[in-house]
Amino acid sequence: MPAAAPAFAAPRSFLPLPLLIALFCVLWSAAFAGAKLALGDCPPLILLSARLLVAGVIMIILAWWVDGRPAIGRRDLLALVFVGLLNNSLYLGLNWTALTFTSSAYTAVLTSCLPLVVALFAGPLLGERMTLVKWAGIGLGLVGVVIVLRSRLAGAHESLAGTLLVAGGVSALAAGTLAFKYLRPRGGVWTGNAIQCLAGGLALVPIALMTENMGDIRLTANLFAGFAYLVIGVSIGGYGLWFYLLTRSSATAASSLHFLMPPLGLFFGWLLLGEAVPPLDILGIVPIALGIWLVTRPART
Repeated sequence: MPAAAPAFAAPRSFLPLPLLIALFCVLWSAAFAGAKLALGDCPPLILLSARLLVAGVIMIILAWWVDGRPAIGRRDLLALVFVGLLNNSLYLGLNWTALTFTSSAYTAVLTSCLPLVVALFAGPLLGERMTLVKWAGIGLGLVGVVIVLRSRLAGAHESLAGTLLVAGGVSALAAGTLAFKYLRPRGGVWTGNAIQCLAGGLALVPIALMTENMGDIRLTANLFAGFAYLVIGVSIGGYGLWFYLLTRSSATAASSLHFLMPPLGLFFGWLLLGEAVPPLDILGIVPIALGIWLVTRPART
């Protein structure tokens, strides 16, 4: 790969980076509650494959409108398909299956472990420099996650099977994050995101049809509202912002944003689904917030 080749091209933004980060965190963390809302009336893989295919088609149209006719080389196309299988088929497939019997807040908390997994491999794979301060921040964030895990598992509020599914999904998302930064596929954000959605959706269709029943779908207001938010707010808005932020920062710094998911995930689970928030969950937010500050604060010159 030529050193001077342009990476995944991000569109010019007229909004300040902190505002984009805040918007991403809200869109992403609310996705767990939105998915939980829709999954009550539709099997997970059928819903997910439909969401990815619809979002992919919409973004292909946006790509032609914003970037012109997409010009993607074979190498970049294969890289985007590979990242799409990790980020969409595996990560979301495992997470959504777990959401059928775990709470949205618990899933959000487990997903916040992403920075730790990314940091373990960002050094050897990407050459990113990890300081002691950053390691301390990641450690504090992990402590907060463990507090919440202990609260949920010890009280038998969540299952070990659901925990393992979400952990597998987080591992897939970490691999997708590292692969995106390592392979540096070229192309517009809309085009790249559309290819990843279509690749993930097409891969899930045969699995969904073999393992789930179309007769279990109930056309309700919750299903339509959840599906619309997942397509427009998350697949198009959230993932578009995620890859834009990856072009503006390191993999470790970008993935550290996931430490914001526990408090936001708890909030949206309580607000939209009426999920209980144990006191230990709130206690776990404190080291998580401190960990975010240590990992993302600029290094001194």
